[in-house]
Amino acid sequence: MPADLRLDHQVCFSLYAASRASTSAYRHALASVGLTYPQYLALLALWEEDGLTVRQLGDRLHLDSGTLSPLLARLENAGLVARSRSADDGRSVHVHLTESGEKLRAEAEAIQCSLLGRLDMSEEDLLQLRTLAQRLVDSLEASA
Repeated sequence: MPADLRLDHQVCFSLYAASRASTSAYRHALASVGLTYPQYLALLALWEEDGLTVRQLGDRLHLDSGTLSPLLARLENAGLVARSRSADDGRSVHVHLTESGEKLRAEAEAIQCSLLGRLDMSEEDLLQLRTLAQRLVDSLEASA
């Protein structure tokens, strides 16, 4: 059976278009608090678990250190995070939220609620979508 190469039948294209649309919506909303979408993702991880190492944060975000380091430098320059070397292992750098970074959480929650309110999808639909997307990531990473 030949492959169906029609663009509108490609799961990868639907995911690409959905990713662009959601990232664009976040980009516009986050501009009001001076964050980029990748910076927002890093803060989400730190609001969940403050004090992650740079390596742990990179693993959570699926980012390499070459991408993550400049992102963290911009967050640090904005006064939202602080990096410090581990006392136990000088090679390990921990990332901690500052007071300003912690306070930004409330604004981020309001942005999140506003964006979710614009979607014509139920909470169940969103949960299913997230679950399927994570299964796709896990499957592709396992087969790499």
